[in-house]
Amino acid sequence: MPKNSLNVSLKGADDIFSTEESRQEQQREQVQQIPIGELFPFKNHPFKVLDDESMQRTVESVEQYGVLSPLIARPRPEGGYEIISGHRRQHAAQLAGLDTLPVIVRQMDDDAAVLLMVDSNLQRENILPSERAFAYKMKLEAIERTVGRPKNVGQVVPDYFGKRSTEIVAEGTGESYKQVQRFIRLTNLIPELLDMVDEKKIAFNPAVELSYLDESQQRDFLEAMNDTQNAPSLSQAQRLKRLAQEGHFSYDVAFAVMGEEKKDELDKVVIKNDTLRKYFPRSFTPKQMEDTIIKLLDQWQRKQQRQNER
Repeated sequence: MPKNSLNVSLKGADDIFSTEESRQEQQREQVQQIPIGELFPFKNHPFKVLDDESMQRTVESVEQYGVLSPLIARPRPEGGYEIISGHRRQHAAQLAGLDTLPVIVRQMDDDAAVLLMVDSNLQRENILPSERAFAYKMKLEAIERTVGRPKNVGQVVPDYFGKRSTEIVAEGTGESYKQVQRFIRLTNLIPELLDMVDEKKIAFNPAVELSYLDESQQRDFLEAMNDTQNAPSLSQAQRLKRLAQEGHFSYDVAFAVMGEEKKDELDKVVIKNDTLRKYFPRSFTPKQMEDTIIKLLDQWQRKQQRQNER
């Protein structure tokens, strides 16, 4: 008698002569309705799930039509399921008040799960540089662990022979393997600088050069950048990288480089942080200092106008 008596059905010739392995595979690929509380995010998931305008549109769609595309997940040893594909759909379903979600459950090892998780998320239209950087790094590490590993019986392993690992990562992304390498370099940035790359306060290519600075040097650079209120150009970032490699990097050096006049900033006035600090409480951020200075200048300008009108 079948182990699961609830799934009794008439079997055709293909079913009768199919292997136990193929029947198990078909069972795994069936869509199941799983309680939303039993679904957990992928470990170290590099893609951010934001409550932005796009998420609000997804919530509205889920409220109207439900979740049309099933999630992909794998069983967790400690119970429940780890989401491989569908983190945004799961979050939208939570916001929409759904109790269950359609899920395809697959048995996958860690590296296979990483490859599928990264590839499925890279299909999205808008991906932040930090998301792409950590996703490429995770995929690269999974591929490097997979290459040369003996195949299990029935396991299908892509043909990686003769290719760089970064070439394999780049396939299907529209990126060159060198560009993949540059994105992965961004994972060496401290969080504050990486956030600035996402916010487009620091351009991609200068950020790659800054990633060669160690953590202490990056923090000195960040302070110098804030004090000069300047974003680094590519040439400035390349010079700072070279100075660091030669052992000549310091906050003062970074401040001097970042304080240099650029062709498009010849009218900019730079006041060193130490000069301003004596006029403000230590708790003031650079933005608070800037706002206060602008407010005082507005007051001074109005006073000058009144005097000129007398």
